[in-house]
Amino acid sequence: MHAQLEKILEELQTFLGKEQLSTNQTVRENHGRDESYHEMALPDIVVFPRTTEEVSKIMQVANTYEIAVIPFGVGSSLEGHIIPVTHTLTIDFSQMNQILEVRPEDLLVRVQPGVTRMQLNKELKKHGLFFSVDPGADATLGGMAATNASGTTAVRYGVMRDQVRDLEVVLADGRVMHTGNLAAKSSSGYHLNGLFVGSEGTLGCFTELTLKVYGIPEFEMAARAVFPTVRQAIEAATMVLQAGVPIARIELVDEQSMEQANAYSGTSYLVKPTLFLEFHGNEAGLKQDVEFTTEIMNDNGCLEIFFETDNKARHELWEARHNLAYAYIHGYPGKKMMTTDVVVPIGVLADAIEFARQLIDETGMIGGVLGHVGDGNFHSLVMMDLNNPEDVARAKAYNARLVEFGLENGGTCTGEHGVGVGKMIYQSREHGESLNVMRAIKHTLDPKNILNPGKLIAEV
Repeated sequence: MHAQLEKILEELQTFLGKEQLSTNQTVRENHGRDESYHEMALPDIVVFPRTTEEVSKIMQVANTYEIAVIPFGVGSSLEGHIIPVTHTLTIDFSQMNQILEVRPEDLLVRVQPGVTRMQLNKELKKHGLFFSVDPGADATLGGMAATNASGTTAVRYGVMRDQVRDLEVVLADGRVMHTGNLAAKSSSGYHLNGLFVGSEGTLGCFTELTLKVYGIPEFEMAARAVFPTVRQAIEAATMVLQAGVPIARIELVDEQSMEQANAYSGTSYLVKPTLFLEFHGNEAGLKQDVEFTTEIMNDNGCLEIFFETDNKARHELWEARHNLAYAYIHGYPGKKMMTTDVVVPIGVLADAIEFARQLIDETGMIGGVLGHVGDGNFHSLVMMDLNNPEDVARAKAYNARLVEFGLENGGTCTGEHGVGVGKMIYQSREHGESLNVMRAIKHTLDPKNILNPGKLIAEV
C-alpha cells in the first residue's frame, strides 16, 4: 500500500496546495477519533479542500486508486463515524466554512459544510433569524446533516432532515449533483434529500447545504418543573403536548443527573426528576400557555415550578442541562462516557426510562438518564473505565438491553447520534428486508465501496 499512497499523494499535489495536504502523525491522530468510546484508528492522508471542484478531483483520485474516503467536520460524532477501518483519505471540510447566501425573504440560507451551528446563528442574528437544530455540540452543518442530528428543539422545529431544502453532493466517482431546490415542496422525483441526510458519508460528500431558518421569537420563557417521580414528569410532558401547547423544548433530567448538574454548574436545584421547558411566541400568547402548562404540571403532582424570562437566568438554566455530559466527565476523571440514544413511542417512554434507570442501579454503574421527552428520545450517560474489560462489557451489555427494549416497543436504536460502527449490529433487526434495499442503493452509488466503508449498513 505504501507505493500506492505515494502515487495518491503525487496526484493530489497536482491541484492541492502544500498546506491543504497532510500525512503528519498529529494531524492524522486528530482525525482518527471522535467523542465516542470507540478505539482510535489513523487515516493515511488528510486533505483540506476549499472548493467543490477540489472535492470532485479528490474523489476522482480516490475512485481511481480505490482508497476509502471519510468526510470530517469537527469530530464531535458519538458512534465512531469518522474512524477509519481501512487505508483512508480523510477530507476535512474546515476550510469550506463560508456562509454563501442568506435569503431572509425565503427563510433560507446556503452554506458550505464546514460552517458550524454557532457561526451560522451569529450571522443570522443580524437578520432577525436563527437556525433551529441544536445538538448541544458546536458541530458543523455538514456533519449534522450526515447524521440527521436533532436535539432539544426538535419537538417544535423538527430534526435536521426537516430543515434541508437542497444539498450539493460529490459522488464516489467525482460527479456533482443536487438533491433538491429552493421550493418549499415538490412532488417531482424521488426524495433525495431524505436519502442523503443521515447517510453518514456513505453515499457522497456534502459541499453545500440550503437550509430552512426561522424568525427569532418575539418572546422566550424558560421553566423548571420538579416532580416526585420520573413517571409523573413524563405524564405531565405528554399532557402538555396533547393539549397543543407550542412548546419549544421539553427535557427530562433524572434525580442522579440533577445532583451531578448541581455539583458541576454550582446550582442548588432540588434533586428530583426535573423537566426543563422553553416557550417561544408572543407575550400575550405565552401568558396563556404558561397558565395552562402550570395547571397541567400541578395536576400531575409537580412539587415546584419556576419560570424565567431574564436572558441570563434562562441561559444558566439551559447551560445546566446542556453541560450534563461534561458534568459527568469532570465528576469521574479517568473514565470515558458511553451515551445511549434510543427512541420509543411516547406511550412507553416512562417505562423505558424507568427500565434504563433500574438497569444502571442493578449493575452498579455510574450514570444518569435524560430525555427529549417531547419526541420519545432518551439518553443514558454511563461512565466506564476503558482499561477494565469487564466495565466495558457491562456498559455494552447495558446499551444492548436498552436497544432491545426500544426495538421490541416499535422504536429505533438511534434517534440523533447515528449508526457509525456502534449501532451496526442492530440494523438487520430494526430494518429487515429494507436493509438489503439500502445496501443496493449504496452499491449503485458507490460500487467500489470507498465512501466511509464499514459504517452504517456494512455487513457485520
